[in-house]
Amino acid sequence: MARYSATPANEAKSARCRGGDLRVHFKNTVEAANAIKGRKLLNAVTYLKDVQQHKQCVPFRRFHRGIGRTAQAKAFKATLGRWPEKSAKYLLDLLQN
Repeated sequence: MARYSATPANEAKSARCRGGDLRVHFKNTVEAANAIKGRKLLNAVTYLKDVQQHKQCVPFRRFHRGIGRTAQAKAFKATLGRWPEKSAKYLLDLLQN
């Protein structure tokens, strides 16, 4: 079993998962995972599906060098954003597992 640094406040209403050796960009996946952190499951699934269809963007806050600006990032009080489709697909697989 993997060790985690933090424990959730309510274990019955939270889930933890981990992926290893995934064929995706680490930085894109970190930003997409931070975008769905704290959301309800159905909300996160619909958000990631919208990212795949370019209806909503993922705001890039930490790894933002060379990232273009988009108007869709205004919803997150940011200016930089992208649509990491492959990372969204892998995160959807982790959520549905």
